[in-house]
Amino acid sequence: MKAVIKGRVLADSSDTVEVGGYHYFPRASVRTDWLKQAPKNESDNECPHGVRFYDVVVDGERHERAAWSYEAPLPKMSQVADRFGFWEDVEVG
Repeated sequence: MKAVIKGRVLADSSDTVEVGGYHYFPRASVRTDWLKQAPKNESDNECPHGVRFYDVVVDGERHERAAWSYEAPLPKMSQVADRFGFWEDVEVG
């Protein structure tokens, strides 16, 4: 499974976890050097799993809040601990 943005591979792993229609990639498989923490908004602060969104920056182009991870997932989401999900401009498949 790959996460691709603008033709560039952001993550690549055969060990993804699917929850709610999103594939979560292990941290070690993600180009974390392309991720920049996005400021938290009110909705983020209300998330019971401690969501943290990231902007994806590739070749100087910023894709706002296109990646996320859960800092403190509750037991029902424990399978995505230390993993990243992607959406918006990121193609996963």
